[in-house]
Amino acid sequence: MNQVSNTIKTFFEGFERASNTFDQDLLASQFSDPFMAADPHGKVQVVKREDFFTGIAKRQAFFHSIGFQYVNIVPLEETRLDSHYVMVKAYTSMRFEKFPGQPVDIGNDTVYILFIRDGLPEIVFNLTHEDLMKVMQEHGLLP
Repeated sequence: MNQVSNTIKTFFEGFERASNTFDQDLLASQFSDPFMAADPHGKVQVVKREDFFTGIAKRQAFFHSIGFQYVNIVPLEETRLDSHYVMVKAYTSMRFEKFPGQPVDIGNDTVYILFIRDGLPEIVFNLTHEDLMKVMQEHGLLP
């Protein structure tokens, strides 16, 4: 397994913090405008900043409605693609507690492509390997 650089570790620590607080400004600084996202069904979309902000607000309301507790994002492997692009394989785990005393942990593998300019990474593409809605449904978080 490849080593993960301090630059990437620090970036993902900030990404985790922003994901836990739904901090729109910090999240926006971590993504290019626009960025691309792909799901496990082959659907690819281009996401513009204004749509991203709308999505963050909706995600926060939805996640809190099903007992969101926290997210952990761990970069596992870093592969330099060229002088500006890095591919990072990461594992994301989320905890929900829709019903008191009954925590539900959900994990997901994601691949990120980051563009690094002046030592500052930003996500230009992410590929998630799990259908989050399906996993939530399988864990009893959704009807």
